[in-house]
Amino acid sequence: MEELVLALFMPTTYYDAWSLRNAMKGAGTQERVLIEILCTRTNQEIQEIVRCYQSEFGRDLEKDIRSDTSGHFERLLVSMCQGNRDENQNVNHQLAQEDAQRLYQAGEGRLGTDESCFNMILATRSFPQLKATMEAYSRMANRDLLSSVGREFSGNVENGLKAILQCALNRPAFFAERLYYSMKGAGTDDSTLVRIVVTRSEIDLVQIKQIFTQMYQKTLSTMIASDTSGDYRKLLLAIVGQ
Repeated sequence: MEELVLALFMPTTYYDAWSLRNAMKGAGTQERVLIEILCTRTNQEIQEIVRCYQSEFGRDLEKDIRSDTSGHFERLLVSMCQGNRDENQNVNHQLAQEDAQRLYQAGEGRLGTDESCFNMILATRSFPQLKATMEAYSRMANRDLLSSVGREFSGNVENGLKAILQCALNRPAFFAERLYYSMKGAGTDDSTLVRIVVTRSEIDLVQIKQIFTQMYQKTLSTMIASDTSGDYRKLLLAIVGQ
């Protein structure tokens, strides 16, 4: 309840910066939080988060990421926090073909994986461009890019790359899935539930609710109602609506 109320008081950018700081503070790192924020936000949002992180916590986000993560996952997140994704909404189909070919040759088409090629394409192309690349890849390789990433990568970097691709395909579906798994089974991952409900409200929560029902044959509010209680439940349901 306290976390939810505080989250609602925080300006959006500050809440993202605060969540990133908390995910890296102390022992251990909550990699899923880093992925959920850095791999889904727009360039402008990321640049504002970086500035806010510096002004509020007196720290350099990129430095913190470098000291808290390693390897290809570190490189992916560092690319993400540059906020350099192409935001031209027009799709270049020729480039999509070429990128699909490059990704195939960097992964399925060779022994081992050329991780830097995946990082470069997934970190810099616009989301509509990536969607076209995924379609071109399916036609060319006869399998989808998400499952190729699953075969070529593992752990945090796999989760990060998949988050980017899922956002390119359907951002609300990515968040719907995260919400579902925050409540599925025993116990609730309250921090994830609070973070997604608060950060997506007034952005795409309406679409998230619609796709949640399609994906799981129950409404988001029903699942929240059966997984939470008291004032915490009332407040969550007030934000989510029926």
